[in-house]
Amino acid sequence: MADQVLALQGISKAYNVGTEVETEVLHGVDLDLKRGEFCALIGPSGSGKSTLLNVIGLLDRPTSGQLIIQGHDTGALDDAGLTRLRGSSIGFVFQYHHLISAFTALENVMMPLLVQRGFPDSAMHKRAEELLAQVGLTRWRNNNAMSMSGGQQQRVAIARALAVNPAIVLADEPTGNLDSKSADTVFELMRDVNRASGTSFLVVTHNMALARRCDRIIEVVDGRITGAAAPGALATN
Repeated sequence: MADQVLALQGISKAYNVGTEVETEVLHGVDLDLKRGEFCALIGPSGSGKSTLLNVIGLLDRPTSGQLIIQGHDTGALDDAGLTRLRGSSIGFVFQYHHLISAFTALENVMMPLLVQRGFPDSAMHKRAEELLAQVGLTRWRNNNAMSMSGGQQQRVAIARALAVNPAIVLADEPTGNLDSKSADTVFELMRDVNRASGTSFLVVTHNMALARRCDRIIEVVDGRITGAAAPGALATN
């Protein structure tokens, strides 16, 4: 479908394949994400959420099944092709910001563009400036990353994830290390970006209050999708 940015069909992931300790973590997962959707991915610890995110983010290959991102069948791509697709189509936001401590906020946001293009230029600088303005950090653009608050650091991480104008942003517990006020600010920022740009978001969270503010809640239990519903339709615990 033209509006579908992500499609998983029968995705399984096993480790130590062919050995006595082979363990399958994902079991025949089917999942789709439409352009502009903002979805929460929930489930207990050890349910396979992070493994699923790694597969979708092209950081790990599935053992079986089909993964399509923006019309590209990833199973047909070699490692270089996967790296190019990941670099152009997927942004990442993690629980810990993973900013480069020696760099300024502006330099951190420029990094994905530098990796993609190989050399800095004025367009790259302008793009980073625009993104920092979008997340409300123009005043702090030249601050060292480690001199900023946790909420500010996470906003820099969001700006960095958007640098290449990805179709999908994968966020793994992006508010997990923040106090409730900062968490709400960061969540609303991602929501604003989603609405303004049409970028799709898949957000892993244990915070059901935030999950209910998403377009759709997808529940994973024991490596299987057990529910996908509008907020409020799934039981909470």
